[in-house]
Amino acid sequence: MTAVNSDEPATPLDTAELARRFEEHRPYLRRLAYSTLGSLADADDVVQEAWLRLQRHHEAGRAVEIENLRAWLSTVTGRLALDQLGSARARREQYVGDWLPEPRVTTTDDPADRISQDERVTTALLVVLESLSPAERTAFVLHDVFGMSGPEVAEVVGRTPAAVRQLTSRARKHVEDGTPRFPAGADEQRKVVSAFALAWRSGDLSALLGVLDTHISLTADGGGKVPAIRQAVRGAELIAKLLLGWYHAPAAKGGWGRAVLVNGRPGLIVFDGNHAGVFDFTIDAGRITAITVVRNPDKLRDLPMDGEPDWYLNDPS
Repeated sequence: MTAVNSDEPATPLDTAELARRFEEHRPYLRRLAYSTLGSLADADDVVQEAWLRLQRHHEAGRAVEIENLRAWLSTVTGRLALDQLGSARARREQYVGDWLPEPRVTTTDDPADRISQDERVTTALLVVLESLSPAERTAFVLHDVFGMSGPEVAEVVGRTPAAVRQLTSRARKHVEDGTPRFPAGADEQRKVVSAFALAWRSGDLSALLGVLDTHISLTADGGGKVPAIRQAVRGAELIAKLLLGWYHAPAAKGGWGRAVLVNGRPGLIVFDGNHAGVFDFTIDAGRITAITVVRNPDKLRDLPMDGEPDWYLNDPS
């Protein structure tokens, strides 16, 4: 395995120095694996395996052959993620209800959190990537999102550079068709999500309809472990009434809401008194065109649940 654009000297490393350099690249590798797989748990497994392979390379006395550690690790991580996609797809075919990507949730007031995000890897993008073949998905992520060259991507997916160009072209067309034509910037996203939250918690149907696109879709992922709609619902009025009925139900007392970042974009955590849900919003031309709600507790193990909520359910103030 080779790497180009060397920026590190080919000198022997001790184990501690190798580990230190790997840790410098871990956040990047995790983003790469997560973008390919849509699962933080699977991404962590892939990154750990990449570390084990680097260790074995080192123990065999071959680490000195690595001209560029970041490029080498990117190739290894990309291959491992591609391999993982096959088994992940098989599991998702047996999934109860709609499968949604595991959300990367952080608070909005921590600069370190924002640095660790890649705002291009939105939930909307991850959902579209689910419709691609493993090779198309991997090629698109590595080339268009992480900027790897055609020959580098070809080494990962086991295709020629010409085949990689075809893979990325097909994938790009799917992504363009499935993501907003006029996506919201961070400020607009925050403004629209805030308007949605205010209308929702105040029970204002008219205001809620004002921020929803006529053809909006709502998809929820409970994984068969907590209550959630089993199939996507479409239509602004139906979704608005569904949300208001759930939010203002007597059982929701004791629940709360909080603004967070979901995959680097403004979203919400809503706790209904029993279970938490992470709300992500796709906004196109100023209106919400899709809402995804992840409620499967297996995907919400690291939610920032501590701290004062921004509001409480059944409290219109």
